[in-house]
Amino acid sequence: MENKPKCVAIIMDGNRRWGKEKNLQGFEGHERGYDKIKEVADWCLKEEIPNVILYAFSIENWQRAENEVSYLMSLFKLFFKEDLDTLKERGVRVSCIGDLSLALDDVRTLIEKAEKETANLKKLHLIIAFSYGGRREILSAVKEILKIKDKKEAENLTEEDFSKFLWTNNIGVPDPDLIIRTSGEMRLSNFLAWQSVYSELFFTKTYWPDFDYEEFKKILGEFSLRQRRLGK
Repeated sequence: MENKPKCVAIIMDGNRRWGKEKNLQGFEGHERGYDKIKEVADWCLKEEIPNVILYAFSIENWQRAENEVSYLMSLFKLFFKEDLDTLKERGVRVSCIGDLSLALDDVRTLIEKAEKETANLKKLHLIIAFSYGGRREILSAVKEILKIKDKKEAENLTEEDFSKFLWTNNIGVPDPDLIIRTSGEMRLSNFLAWQSVYSELFFTKTYWPDFDYEEFKKILGEFSLRQRRLGK
């Protein structure tokens, strides 16, 4: 396939609605949704896509009910404990972007361990946007710039200079060529606010737990036919 994206980002939406429509108890929709992360890694490996960013937990998600947040944290810990070896065997580097200061120590420790143990793997870079918000990322960049730039330097700051202070740049991830959102919602919901300005956007009505490889390939095929002008 020509015109293959170097970076795909996915807003994994619809877990709760999927579970509700199937009359499932508790938060089984979330469990099915997180199981799919490993599948996505396999899809990207097969399609030779070097970077994938998954919007897994937003800044706003901390405001959900305490029992739901606790359940989601248990899934994160399970992922980093039980799935890391499989990802390592497949050559997958794992990174997280977000405001990790809001997470509990045990979650941060698991994330740091995963990042350290996979840092030199090259087949795929899997980035989990956890405790993430696009506005928070931009605000963080501004604060970092103010620490090291004087007024004259700030006045001459370019877009390229600013981008160097974003969380994605810190781990060497390019802006997404393609952003996919599942579940039928047609908005980005504070995801990659700076990086998404020239991304190709695809919205599907499929809930995240039902999103499959065939639909992923279909979207990649449609992407390959788009002419990207990048504002020119």
